[in-house]
Amino acid sequence: MRAFIKIMTVLLLCSVFFISCIKHKESDYHSVIEKIEAESKHYKGTSISSEEYIAEKDLIEVTEGDKTFLIPERKKHLTMYECTECHAKPLAEMRDPDVLLPRSHWDIEIVHGDAKTMNCLTCHSGANMNNLHSLTGEAISFNKSYQVCAQCHTSQFKDWKGGAHGKNISGWAPPRAINSCVNCHNPHQPKFNKRWPDVFNVHKELQRK
Repeated sequence: MRAFIKIMTVLLLCSVFFISCIKHKESDYHSVIEKIEAESKHYKGTSISSEEYIAEKDLIEVTEGDKTFLIPERKKHLTMYECTECHAKPLAEMRDPDVLLPRSHWDIEIVHGDAKTMNCLTCHSGANMNNLHSLTGEAISFNKSYQVCAQCHTSQFKDWKGGAHGKNISGWAPPRAINSCVNCHNPHQPKFNKRWPDVFNVHKELQRK
């Protein structure tokens, strides 16, 4: 009798576990994301994908924590790259007043954070201009410049990884592609300029008709 009860108990537990794994109602999903992922795999007999929207774009894959997604390739599109073509020496040596060197971008104005703590070398490596660097001196590729931003803008970085901050390049279906920080913000002056809201122009609308 005890053996029978044990067998029935095991069968009952297995049935409950199996039924709980079957997704057939709204209440069976633990989150909206889980529902989207489950139902978009074979939506109306076909798989949903954003590949056609990003086929022509130059993107690279990055992984941050548990998130893997695509961002625009930046490094090879920098017109002044490679920086060491001009910055052949460490910045400390190039500052020597006895050495006359051409000045190409000394006109860049930095309006980013406190002037007492932010300057060129906060983000750019003085020893190797082909890289950015972290506050601890670790080299960071221009392709992953968002890692520099993330050191101070932690909440924005978390939202950006999750999709709540920034602009998607593709649709919401995978593969996910999103603009990086510098695709929207000027790193030297990241704050957007104020603009008046667009006003609906009745006259132009009538002319179009």
